[in-house]
Amino acid sequence: MAVTPPLEKSLVVPADPIYRLSVAQYHDMIQSGILTDDDPAELLEGWLVTKMPKNRRHTLSTRRTRAALAEIIPTGWYVDSQEPITTEYSEPEPDVLVVRGSDSDYIERHPYPAEVALVVEVADATLHRDRSLKQRVYASAGIGTYWIINLSESQLEVYADPGGSGEGASYAKRTIYKAPDSVPVAIDGVEVGKVAVQSLMG
Repeated sequence: MAVTPPLEKSLVVPADPIYRLSVAQYHDMIQSGILTDDDPAELLEGWLVTKMPKNRRHTLSTRRTRAALAEIIPTGWYVDSQEPITTEYSEPEPDVLVVRGSDSDYIERHPYPAEVALVVEVADATLHRDRSLKQRVYASAGIGTYWIINLSESQLEVYADPGGSGEGASYAKRTIYKAPDSVPVAIDGVEVGKVAVQSLMG
């Protein structure tokens, strides 16, 4: 029987009034040193959410996915990993992301959702969060394509056509790809190549 990881229970909002952070306040905390690179947290819908430790399979899958995408992404885009995207209420740090331009375009700020073609989360212990909270954050921001590399079930879940806002935000399309399949990769609505699902697994 599946058991929800204990950290996921912390996503339930307490009945008592609690304070939500704006993105600007979150940035101030980082700039002032209240939060550092050693603090395993990211801002999701105004909450500071703990990031799960990464096991070896997660690390390998992240590295392989970044390398596979880098081979087919066209000029004018680049692949990054575990770096923030600044949205209206959140600053998620996806495991892999495809961003417009080059990294030198983002010296003073993080990319905005309109500059991101694809986000990828590698999921093992975080599967519930990636299918719910993270999916809602990315859909609400209007990011066109969201991948979950589901290590537990050895499959790739592709979400497309974001819509809605707040708690109602979601993706209209969900497609499952298994290990023998290849998944098409599209940038600005144009397919630029395919990636073997097996090559993404850790």
